[in-house]
Amino acid sequence: MSKLLFKKEIEKAISIKKTLYKLEPKITKAIYMMSETLESGKKVLLCGNGGSAADAQHLAAEFLVRLRPNVNRKSYPVISLAQDISTITACGNDLGFENIFKRNFEGLANKGDLLIIFSTSGNSKNIINVLHAAQKKGITSISFLGNRGGKCKNLSNLDIVIPSKNTARIQECHIFLGHLIFEQVENKLIGN
Repeated sequence: MSKLLFKKEIEKAISIKKTLYKLEPKITKAIYMMSETLESGKKVLLCGNGGSAADAQHLAAEFLVRLRPNVNRKSYPVISLAQDISTITACGNDLGFENIFKRNFEGLANKGDLLIIFSTSGNSKNIINVLHAAQKKGITSISFLGNRGGKCKNLSNLDIVIPSKNTARIQECHIFLGHLIFEQVENKLIGN
């Protein structure tokens, strides 16, 4: 890779991150929504496909185990709906891949819980289905999306859309915002 191309790619990544400034009111709302859910003893359910599934599992681990090495606090119920390969493959085989999140959500979600989805395209059928299931159960949801939001846009109580068509850059912004939100939620929960 040339030095010029390397610099150009870094500048493009920085440019996309700078678009996040305008999302501050939505990020503040997401912090409030997640804090209220956990403070009331309810749980947060996360899901996504591929790299977004990895982000969902990563963030769930941050609250089940520990987000920051210098902050020891109790575990909080933040759970990935892509729980394990047995559940995913059983549901995919028996009920169809488009139902893998919906099925787990129906079994785990209760009134007062919060659903957070990650989708770079906003067009995945399994994500659309779980958002419809949340609406049906009256459960609040937050969508982290890319590009223009796809078919998922406006299916959640709060849409956070990264204005990019580049999947890698969208995922980088999603995990950055996830960490930012989770750190602020942790601060509220432990009184920092």
